[in-house]
Amino acid sequence: DMSSFRKALKSRQRNHQERSQPEFRKHLGLLEKKKDYKKRADDYHKKQNTLLALRKKALEKNPDEFYYHMINSQLKDGAHVSKKGKKEEETEVTEEQKKVMTTQDIKYVEMKRLAEVKKIERLKGSLHLLDVVSKKKNKHTFFVDSKKEVQSFDLSDHLNTVPELVDRVYNRPTVDTLSKAHVLGAVQPCLSKERMHEYMRLSQRIDREKKLFVISQKLQMRQDLQDRNKKIKVKKETTNAPAIYKFETKRKR
Repeated sequence: DMSSFRKALKSRQRNHQERSQPEFRKHLGLLEKKKDYKKRADDYHKKQNTLLALRKKALEKNPDEFYYHMINSQLKDGAHVSKKGKKEEETEVTEEQKKVMTTQDIKYVEMKRLAEVKKIERLKGSLHLLDVVSKKKNKHTFFVDSKKEVQSFDLSDHLNTVPELVDRVYNRPTVDTLSKAHVLGAVQPCLSKERMHEYMRLSQRIDREKKLFVISQKLQMRQDLQDRNKKIKVKKETTNAPAIYKFETKRKR
């Protein structure tokens, strides 16, 4: 059989290898083998193809085309360098936000935020905070019968407290309460440690609720961006607010 004879002949064939570096030409440098030439040739052809593509792109380019790198870069030592823009005060997403957004979904974040809101309201109620957020000052009007009473009207006497506590809108004890507590001599009564601790807890909870609200808004925006409707970015995302997009109005059937 001819095929079996060919196989037998091939098995006894000698593998011819490229010759090694001959002694008489070592002074000329390393002898290039075929694999070395192949690498060099491939690299050369790759560069030539890149140059050809760039030349084609330059020839087909619209001369009236504008792109922002034209005004956002400048030449330095013959090379284009981007102009340093104003340093952004805030990064888009903080590490804390990134951690929550990658591990939790919007429903969980919103649930935790609402729990914080309820705790804040409860704390405010226990601390008797009256209109802390509003800038308008509380007004308490007293009515008297005559002008003489207006001139001789004493607020501390009317409220039955000491003059030092008149400006307070909360925790304003009467003279009797103060005399029982033996603190009538205190000119500037300070808050107790427990009360200060409660205020600290309240401020921490308010901060936490704000952070959760921002994360919730950012997660919602990422969900909205999955919509295939056309949209334009109006405002960039910051650490304290999500990005604002203007979506194309689409009639729902």
